Amino acid sequence: MSKLRLSLLLCALALPALLVAGCGGVPGNAVATVDGEAIPKNTFDHWMNVAAKQSGTQPATVPDAPEYTRCVAAKKKAAGTPKKGAKPTPDSTYESQCKQEYEALRTQVLNLLITSQWIEGEALEQNVKVTDAQVKKLLADQKKQSFKKDADYQKYLKQSGQAEEDLLMQFRVRELSTKIQDKVVKGKDKVTDAQVAEYYEKNKSRYATPETRDMRVVLTRNEANAEKARAALADGDSWSEVAKQYSIDDTTKDKGGKLTGVAKGQSEASLDKAVFAADKGELSQPVKTQFGYYVFEVGKVKAAKQQSLEQVKATIKQTIATERQQKALQSFVTSFRKRWREKTECRDGFKSPECKNGPKATPTPAAQQQQQQTAPTPTPTPAR
Repeated sequence: MSKLRLSLLLCALALPALLVAGCGGVPGNAVATVDGEAIPKNTFDHWMNVAAKQSGTQPATVPDAPEYTRCVAAKKKAAGTPKKGAKPTPDSTYESQCKQEYEALRTQVLNLLITSQWIEGEALEQNVKVTDAQVKKLLADQKKQSFKKDADYQKYLKQSGQAEEDLLMQFRVRELSTKIQDKVVKGKDKVTDAQVAEYYEKNKSRYATPETRDMRVVLTRNEANAEKARAALADGDSWSEVAKQYSIDDTTKDKGGKLTGVAKGQSEASLDKAVFAADKGELSQPVKTQFGYYVFEVGKVKAAKQQSLEQVKATIKQTIATERQQKALQSFVTSFRKRWREKTECRDGFKSPECKNGPKATPTPAAQQQQQQTAPTPTPTPAR
């Protein structure tokens, strides 16, 4: 039985419309506000509990910040009695671990709750809608795929700390995100024949198969051995015999020196130049490289081949369409995050990079690339 793999998104508990007073700030019973709408502290606590159950850490509970007394005790119990002669792990180490776990969960949940509110707000502004019936069908389809019987589904809910309303809200936000993305890229797949032809002319090399050559080679450590190998070949000795006797190339020495399908630019520069200047069947003079001295002979030559415009027309159309869609999404995501971050304020102790009064994000290059290439959608740890 496969488990339901769902993202942590937004609590299904009713979010009261606690509007921030004209003087600004976050209400005392909230952790943040998005465009004036509060994210209640009990909503945050609920999803902290769910996130802890999904984190894979033991115990699967939210660390009791800021003292971490229970968390430290649990870690000490899990670690057990130190082996004889071993120093016990100091409480400060466990406390540091608890703090790191809590802060990671806090940032994850805050970002998810905030980003989910952003998507809801963006959908409202763009008149993007998802019906209750659509959301219920999405959940029903997932349940059918993931659980053989309802008892298994109920067990999953209990273990993950969620209610069905939570899952429905998750599917709703995910579907809204998809619809927003579809709206952003709509029409970007329209590509004319003239645009395809222009792209083809600018990128002809992408649709060409380069010339390749099959060769036999002997690689020696010094020029003297290369000359001996060449003389033996010129006297009629077989490539198999000469390669075994003289070659230091483990890849080819037991294969009669065979190298197949060598394209220009794949070999060391001096060898590459000599190979593609040689005539077919010509036994070369020793060629010095950084690896040693080569003696080679070119066998089969497969000519370069250029695909025609008609052959690659469909591929180019798809390429252009994809590039346009990605560019549109990148532009939208940049604008989306900037606009909604300015509408988001977080309470002290609950600040994340998604808050206008929070720390600046310092994503990794991989995270930056993902952020640029995808539409806005929360990406939490999936349920286990």
